[in-house]
Amino acid sequence: MSNGTRWVGLDVHAKRTAIAVVDDATGEIQKNTIYGRPHEVLPYLAGLEGPVRAVYEAGPTGYGLVRRGRDSGIDVRVCAPGLIPTSGPGSRIKTDARDAMKLARLLAAGQLTEVTVPTVQQENVRDLIRAREDVRGDLMRARHRIGKLLLRREIYWTGPAQAWTMAHRDWLNTLRFSDPASEATFQDYLHAHDTLLGRRDELDRTIETVAANCVFTDQVTRLRCMRGISTLTALGLCAEVRDFERFKKPTLLSAFLGIVPSENTSGEKRRQGSITKAGSVHARRLLVEAAWHYRKPPRMSSTLKRRQQDAPAAAIDCAWRAQRRLYGRWQRLEVERGKRPAIVAIAVARELSHFCWETATTA
Repeated sequence: MSNGTRWVGLDVHAKRTAIAVVDDATGEIQKNTIYGRPHEVLPYLAGLEGPVRAVYEAGPTGYGLVRRGRDSGIDVRVCAPGLIPTSGPGSRIKTDARDAMKLARLLAAGQLTEVTVPTVQQENVRDLIRAREDVRGDLMRARHRIGKLLLRREIYWTGPAQAWTMAHRDWLNTLRFSDPASEATFQDYLHAHDTLLGRRDELDRTIETVAANCVFTDQVTRLRCMRGISTLTALGLCAEVRDFERFKKPTLLSAFLGIVPSENTSGEKRRQGSITKAGSVHARRLLVEAAWHYRKPPRMSSTLKRRQQDAPAAAIDCAWRAQRRLYGRWQRLEVERGKRPAIVAIAVARELSHFCWETATTA
């Protein structure tokens, strides 16, 4: 029997898994399908001879298979689906078996980009943050529905404050419609909005509690020293990045977050385009929102001073340098060079990620 490495591609689904095994020494190919939950494929992998290297795509089945595999001494890895090399236009047939075979061959060739598997505690915090992000999106859609309903009825808010302030919400309570259909629609939309608002506030309170005692507490304490980064933003960044120290330099972090320019360079011509938008959409949005705070001159508000209490001196110093540096960037790009504010915010967010890296990794 051959002692070559078995490269295994797994196309994992909730109720069945397609398996393709490539023998490194003989080139022999085995195909199989295991019916059952994802972890039920482990006895099959354990029965293969020689060193086994298995891989599957990150997806809705999560990281349970890779964790169980490592606990059993089986080398199971997870790859990034968006970074898998695509086939040519001649490949028009896509099946689970073909996908598994493709993964096995690419794993053997070293053409897959592995995903860093979070710990159970890190994943739990990330799920909490993403739940809050889902509620934020639902709340925004609920407000849009109410606004568009009133717009169609030619009902306009003319108060001194902006929409969705306390004054605006009190005004909505006074609205009444003459026909039952419109009244029922409006009241249902308003009830949905209030329910989502309560859910958001409850999640915010939970996040404050979790941030004070979790695997990211030290990093959150440091990041909260930065202007524009509250507990929610800090914990959100930590949950998406997980370990800032796995990036050897800050430019790798900004590339991971997708806030670096795309590039098309050939010969002596260098062309840069819009940002790559790789990585976590949530983390990128948090950084861009925080970047807008640096449009104002550097200052220490009472809120920021409270957040910096009990924080390391190095983190406080880095936060102040960030204020001075990033405010200067806003002035040079927007005022002196006339760049659009949205473009400047992206550039400032990129540099802000570098300061976050320094703050989180400095001893």
